[in-house]
Amino acid sequence: MTDELHVIIGTGPLGKWTARELVRLGKQVRMVNRSGKLSGMPAGVDIMAGDAYNLQKNIEVTRGAAVVYQCAQPLYYEWAEKFPALQAAILAAVAQNGAKLVVGDNLYMYGDTAGQPIREDLPYQAHTKKGRVRAEMARAVMEAHASGKLRAAIGRASNFFGPDDHAVTDLAIRPALLGKTINLVGKMDQPHTFSYIADFGKLLATLGTRDEAFGQIWFTPSPAPVTQAEFVKLLENEIGQPVKVLVGGPLMMKFLGLFNPMIHETVEMMYEYTQPFIMDSSKAEKAFGMTATPLPQAIKETVAWLREDIARQAS
Repeated sequence: MTDELHVIIGTGPLGKWTARELVRLGKQVRMVNRSGKLSGMPAGVDIMAGDAYNLQKNIEVTRGAAVVYQCAQPLYYEWAEKFPALQAAILAAVAQNGAKLVVGDNLYMYGDTAGQPIREDLPYQAHTKKGRVRAEMARAVMEAHASGKLRAAIGRASNFFGPDDHAVTDLAIRPALLGKTINLVGKMDQPHTFSYIADFGKLLATLGTRDEAFGQIWFTPSPAPVTQAEFVKLLENEIGQPVKVLVGGPLMMKFLGLFNPMIHETVEMMYEYTQPFIMDSSKAEKAFGMTATPLPQAIKETVAWLREDIARQAS
């Protein structure tokens, strides 16, 4: 292990998988969350309590870092109110400490491309509230890099799933192992790029350890797009039994959103699942020699983790 310190703010699935890859690369890793507690991480990973909204705390927890990874976010329905301030507090701390910054991001800022493949160099044409928030934040990061305030890179993924994820994975895969109905949205017959969370973490760790990555935006190497129907078939093949599916359309989601703020926030993003939603990740694949985890393998690993997690919760 080297003495080079890499600090990850946020200990959700992306933070965890970024940490695992950095440990594999021999880096010293510190992870920061509110509690200062986290289980299931490799030996030697330092867990520290912090507050990503607090500039002074961010300065303290990132002092001495070579690279800082922004993997924290507010609750989904609090993005507009809280996300820009959270990032600003992290960015200012990283700049003050002279570290580099790697940001974990998504595709919302590109808006509706009418089914055309999404590439890193497409203009931001966000037409949703959360897309405009993400666009504003991404511009702030790249402007800070361009001005010399710090060196930064952005890594993005499409809708991700996998071990440690309690969002898409808990809705679209976990119930199948319990003999219950999985929840999907939009249409079942439209091609969609799904990213694997382990690959997303590997991308961020790669960006943080490759000097040529800074000043640019990179997409997570991801499997070829499949329809949700094809995804369900792969899941059925892995678990060896039929899967019951409930598909929520725009009207259903709008109604359910009246009672659930998380569902309410998904309505404006339905375009991702009602037409082709395809991400072109060839840039990172060519530059870094990275390859996506094949979708059947990603589902296999996710199912194995879910079975262990279900058994832990039952014990």
